Amino acid sequence: MAKALTALAVEKAKPRADRYEMPDGLLTGLYLIVQPSGAKSWAVRYRYGAKPRKVTLGPFPALDLSNARDAAREALQAVAKGGDPASQRRAGKEEARAGRDLFENVVAEFLKRHRKRDGSALKSLPEIERMFNVNVIPPWRGRRIQDITRRDVVALLDALVDSGIGPMTNRVFSIVRKLFNWAVARDIVTGSPCVGVTPPAPETSRERVLSDDELRRFWKATDETGYPFGPMFRLLLITGQRLSEVAEMPWRELSLEKQTWSIPSARTKNGRAHDVPLSDLAVEIIGDLPKIASTRDLVFTTGDRPASGFSRAKKILDAKMASDGTDIPHFILHDLRRTVATRLQEIGIPPHVTEAVLNHKSGVIKGVAAVYARHDYAAEKRAALDAWARRLSDIVVGRLTDNVIELRAGA
Repeated sequence: MAKALTALAVEKAKPRADRYEMPDGLLTGLYLIVQPSGAKSWAVRYRYGAKPRKVTLGPFPALDLSNARDAAREALQAVAKGGDPASQRRAGKEEARAGRDLFENVVAEFLKRHRKRDGSALKSLPEIERMFNVNVIPPWRGRRIQDITRRDVVALLDALVDSGIGPMTNRVFSIVRKLFNWAVARDIVTGSPCVGVTPPAPETSRERVLSDDELRRFWKATDETGYPFGPMFRLLLITGQRLSEVAEMPWRELSLEKQTWSIPSARTKNGRAHDVPLSDLAVEIIGDLPKIASTRDLVFTTGDRPASGFSRAKKILDAKMASDGTDIPHFILHDLRRTVATRLQEIGIPPHVTEAVLNHKSGVIKGVAAVYARHDYAAEKRAALDAWARRLSDIVVGRLTDNVIELRAGA
């Protein structure tokens, strides 16, 4: 008859050339399994339906002798009630694996892994997460990622094209393709259903610039929209900076006394720190903003996260701009940046200064000249944005008319 196992005997059990089992004389059915590598684990043996069965309880020393006996008693009690612990455990593992493979859970893991990268890899993550939540997860929620086929991808893209979001469909396709490539590399799926699928929408160079009448409507609509999107959208138009840079702006980047907004390299698209001169109009808008308690010190926030929901806010803005029934041609928020660039050129700002204002990495200054041209154009950028603010004020509210100074090339 087997002897009752002791904690010391379990601890001192030595590996042999072959795997072996040590039965516990105190609890029939419980075994300590010792591998040739020296690894030890617990298992309980029993009969179910006249057939021998075994269920692994866990490794030693994570599961010690006392807890192994408790787990074995629980398993044997289940057998006495007609249960099969091995089948139940296997079903539990399959259920857990199925839950892990649900499309929305794989997306969550994908985003989690990308959040752990350096700051430069995180700039577009909020927008990527938004596109998954709005455009991709809803039609595929509850499905295993392995069950999604090329036909499903094509159907998703066709539905997005039919919804009227145009080239944005290509952005959605890009993130879906990136997700599946990542899943292939991690052996979550054996192949990507995006292979052989072409971008669904034609890419065209946008030329949308808001007219004077549209600028007036925009200004009135943003006034009616209120915080956070009203002043946020106005600052996009006043400064010409990117949406993510304005929307995620923390108070610490601002110096209203010096009328300067300093964006660190980690928050710019080209990885180059950028000082944005703030016109009197910009300072006036920022000075009127509420300071909401936020651990991230955010200017536009509803708590500890940057304000989000730009698509819905833009639809509200569009409706307000066309409230009198006027047909306003579609524009996107990025077109405000293009409008600033175009208007700066209209009032005579040289192209290289316009590029400095926009923090473009490539443009009229290239090659060796770009390496040695270290001038930051601080004074020129301030003069340009001040002139644009005066011109914008003249357009939208008719003030400062007598002070408009149009800078001409070469001035």
